[in-house]
Amino acid sequence: MSDSAGKPGVFCISTYEKGQAFLSEAHRLGCAVTLLTIDKLRDADWPREALAELLTMPTGLTPEQVLNTVTYLGRTRRIDRVVALDEFDMEHAALLREHLRLPGMGVTATAFFRDKLAMRVRTKAAGVPVPEFSGVFNYDDLRHFMATVPGPWLLKPRANASAIGIKTIRTPDDLWPILDQLGDLQSHYVLERFVTGSVYHVEGVTWKGEVVFSAPHKYGAPPMTTMHQGGVFTTRALDPGLDEAQDLVRVHREVIAALGMVSGVTHTEFIRSTEDGRFYFLESAARVGGAYIAEVVESATGINPWVEWARIEVAMVRGEEYAPPVSKGGFAGSVISLARQERPDTSGYGDAEVVHRLTKHHHAGLIVRSDSAARVEELVGQYGVRFLDEFCASAPVPDRPSA
Repeated sequence: MSDSAGKPGVFCISTYEKGQAFLSEAHRLGCAVTLLTIDKLRDADWPREALAELLTMPTGLTPEQVLNTVTYLGRTRRIDRVVALDEFDMEHAALLREHLRLPGMGVTATAFFRDKLAMRVRTKAAGVPVPEFSGVFNYDDLRHFMATVPGPWLLKPRANASAIGIKTIRTPDDLWPILDQLGDLQSHYVLERFVTGSVYHVEGVTWKGEVVFSAPHKYGAPPMTTMHQGGVFTTRALDPGLDEAQDLVRVHREVIAALGMVSGVTHTEFIRSTEDGRFYFLESAARVGGAYIAEVVESATGINPWVEWARIEVAMVRGEEYAPPVSKGGFAGSVISLARQERPDTSGYGDAEVVHRLTKHHHAGLIVRSDSAARVEELVGQYGVRFLDEFCASAPVPDRPSA
């Protein structure tokens, strides 16, 4: 253990390799940062100089086992904040906060950013447009839902991230065999009307209940499409002067208020209906967006959501005020796909706007930046078409996300 006497103890949990900028910033601000990850990530690319300790645990521990592990470690280590860097560790962190009586989101508050049914019930009650939905509990309720809400429908896991585990239900007869297969797990799903349209996301920073930063973006193909059918993932920042960007920022603020976020970062998704042009809420997570979205936001604005999250946590543990970030302006976008090549060569993409190239096996990816939103849109569109031909590969949808 390094010398951490007198320093605030920030205890981070992550079962995926992410959040390095958070760890480094919390260390820079004078905290003793401990990272608990899984055994196979012991030698991952963590910022070792920022860590007071790097601890590992076996994969697949139950919440009670994680609780026992951390409380044992807490006998000789100061723990002032518990932070889950990955989506699937958030319940563990919430349980720990409640057990250790630490500030931050507990189990119920966390559910509004993990449970797709809970977040739909809450936002609908607040008047936010949400696709019609039904919990998977009573079969007569499900029959009534499918008889009165036009199909197709989506059967979504309530606690998974991204588009993982989503099934399209085209007729009522399609649903029942799936529920039979799910058995006792079926109540962990929600049935929702499929809305045709374009998918958007907003990366937000909230402090004491006020959204102090929001960056609206638009995906190319919806993530569900690229996840299940293959293709190229793209996203790009929107011009804040556009009506759609302003509408998106407004409804995002309503969602964050409805879900009860006090202080932290969020990644929130919406779909704009082709039929009526309205934005419908899809889901929100109390974390930084994956798929290199943080790097896109930083390239455009100079603001890294991981860094802001660390600053918020440190401000809270010290009882200090947090200074909201100031954007430097600009626009950015990304183009990412699985690649047939082990080390895809993107040197043929030589435009001056290219500011970042992914270096990940069997992945091709670029981030572009410009002072012009139109130029970013142009490049992302062109590169996406080229990626399909030059690199794009597909793989089975995993049970859990890897980013």
